[in-house]
Amino acid sequence: MSEPATHEITQLLLAWGEGDETALERLMPFVYSELKKLAGYHMKNQKPGHTLQATALVNEAYVRLIDSSRVRWQNRAHFFAMSSQLMRRVLIDFARAKNSKKRGGDEIQVTYDEMLPVAVKKENELLALDDALNRLEELSPRQAKIVEMKYFGGLTEEEIGTAMDISARTVRREWSAARAWLYLDLSKE
Repeated sequence: MSEPATHEITQLLLAWGEGDETALERLMPFVYSELKKLAGYHMKNQKPGHTLQATALVNEAYVRLIDSSRVRWQNRAHFFAMSSQLMRRVLIDFARAKNSKKRGGDEIQVTYDEMLPVAVKKENELLALDDALNRLEELSPRQAKIVEMKYFGGLTEEEIGTAMDISARTVRREWSAARAWLYLDLSKE
């Protein structure tokens, strides 16, 4: 993205945060393709044939972004970090809803579909990761935010540092500690 476009994105975000309703309409053409890439990043870990596709994920995140119009946007990285967080929430909500409604929820299911065990495993892994990330957030909100931005959002250490107002070196250190903690937490289950 060119420098003027990055600056313009920041200006539109600030205007939107200050209540300019037209700023979001002017912002979307600049960020839609990046939101689509971000959604694709989120969707790559989902099961094949997932009913929610990248475009639908962007649209659902967009609806939730509209509700957060009073956020004091700091910059482009902050916007994409928040967008990533919203996409993660959409996927988690989708997996939980599907898990609770699908053929009686937690009851034992018998099927001839060979893909079902793979699909259920991926959904369960996503829910387990979300639960572990929520536990990490109780211990270290900063580490949880870094994991969310890096793992779910695909942001670089520099972008995360900018969004969180910390150095890239601190991001690397916190990312390493968070990964170790999550590994231990998830291996207990």
